[in-house]
Amino acid sequence: MDNSLAIDVHNLNKSFDHIPAVINLALQVKTGEIFGFLGPNGSGKTTTIRMLCGLLTPDSGDGQCIGYDILTQSNEIKLHVGYMTQRFSLYEDLTIYENLNFIAELYGLSDRKQRVLKNIEDLGLFDRKDQLAGALSGGWKQRLALSAALLHDPQLLLLDEPTAGVDPQARRDFWDHIHHLSNLGITTLVSTHYMDEAERCHRLAYIAYGHLLVTGTAQEIIDQTKLTTWNVRGGNIGELADQLVHLPGVEQAAAFGNTLHVSGKDATLLSKTIAPFQVAPYQWTRSEPNLEDVFISLVANTKDPRHG
Repeated sequence: MDNSLAIDVHNLNKSFDHIPAVINLALQVKTGEIFGFLGPNGSGKTTTIRMLCGLLTPDSGDGQCIGYDILTQSNEIKLHVGYMTQRFSLYEDLTIYENLNFIAELYGLSDRKQRVLKNIEDLGLFDRKDQLAGALSGGWKQRLALSAALLHDPQLLLLDEPTAGVDPQARRDFWDHIHHLSNLGITTLVSTHYMDEAERCHRLAYIAYGHLLVTGTAQEIIDQTKLTTWNVRGGNIGELADQLVHLPGVEQAAAFGNTLHVSGKDATLLSKTIAPFQVAPYQWTRSEPNLEDVFISLVANTKDPRHG
């Protein structure tokens, strides 16, 4: 067992009704790092997370999570992992304090009252501890869910799209706390759709149609993809995108505000294709692709095994 890895799994496969959800997935996450897990809806992120925390058994594959075998020691994993689901899953007719006290009782925690109150204080929930969970805004529900996931002092956090539907300030506060936990040695695997959040992770993995496509730091992933991108301003960029999108060498023509990102992997072919369009009123600038450019390209070049 490699103690430097909080997660080390190999060749994980899982299907539902003969439809593959995760295919030959291998994943290594270092102890103490914040690992971003990205991919479109239905890509296999949630299925993978549930296999890691012992809620689902893989059809095949093996590995360990925080030192425990994912096939034979799922109960031990559950005791040492904090799992935050996509949807708020606590009791809306209980107060913040009552929810956390109930969870502490389920875990059989000693000094339950003191531990719950400290947890509430750490997440900035003390002034709302007697408020019903159902009356909380999305951002406060998020804090409560994270507090519940941390109550038993887990070594690993598995967070499944934890910031969906919350405001930017709540998202920023959440990520500040995740980085604080990382400094304390707690490992976090977090799935997200937000590119700004992906850039706050130490390393990333991108999954589509059940296949893990690429892993690394944000810069490593951008470099690995070898994508060439041009930014275009001026004129009707929507009309320009429609003209370009099906031409040779153009993998994507995506609008970002008032700018059009035109990308492709064959730099020579792309340059030849766009040359006739590099006239007024358009201003073309060669630029480094961003993560969103890269991930759009990855999905576009990945075959969905469920459709032949």
